[in-house]
Amino acid sequence: MMTATLAPLLMIASGSIHAVVNAIVKGGKDKMASRAMTDGSAAIILLPALLLVPLPHGAWTWLLATALVHALYLYALIRAYQVSDFSSAYPVLRGTAPLVTAAVTLGLLGDHVSTVSIAGIALIGISMFVLAIGRHLSRAGFGWAVLTGFTIAAYTVIDAAGVRAAPTPFSYIAWMFVTMGLVIVGLFAILTRGTLFASMRQQWRPGAIAGALSILTYGLALYALSIGPTAPLAALRETGMVTALIIAVVFLKERVTIGRGVAVLGILAGAALILRVA
Repeated sequence: MMTATLAPLLMIASGSIHAVVNAIVKGGKDKMASRAMTDGSAAIILLPALLLVPLPHGAWTWLLATALVHALYLYALIRAYQVSDFSSAYPVLRGTAPLVTAAVTLGLLGDHVSTVSIAGIALIGISMFVLAIGRHLSRAGFGWAVLTGFTIAAYTVIDAAGVRAAPTPFSYIAWMFVTMGLVIVGLFAILTRGTLFASMRQQWRPGAIAGALSILTYGLALYALSIGPTAPLAALRETGMVTALIIAVVFLKERVTIGRGVAVLGILAGAALILRVA
């Protein structure tokens, strides 16, 4: 399969799996413990892999940067989910991310993509925001969701550079998950003064499942970023909103409006524009 086709398909698959991981975190009674269990499990799963991959020479700075940004991302994400419905916060934070990513990579870093791809990115981002129309989203919830979107854009740009700088994509992927797991669990333990671990034990099963899925979803995304352009691929990952909407309706019993249906069509149309030139 040609690289130009493989990267977009990997990112679309990543987006769908990512929606499942977020739904598991949202469903947890203690959101911080659920997220810590997810990242801690991922780190444990990939710890033996560190013996099989080369050291990420050339990417250590990127690894440290992404761990710190991911910590801020996860804290903002948890706060957004604590004060908002899943289907209200998720579109805003995921809609912000591709627009900011495109602004940074195209405007500041000088990446080049076609006009058609830019139109597709914009359509996906705008459609994501349309999904939140008519949903209850407090000022605090909106603020946390937008902040989460900015941190997603930040770690996307950082990881795109890091995975390309490492000796192999798999080296960066393994070291990133282990490093991030240690940072997240440690930080959240400090924030909760150690009470986090009792809650983690109570929801270890869904957390372990989410951890394994998070390796799959972001591992696919990182590999795609190692072989393709950042901005269009980051936007394609937001097609996972279609999966998120299905989860919200079927499992969380949330209502679908005509507006939300139209927005999903907009996301799919944006993806089609990007894939057209892939």
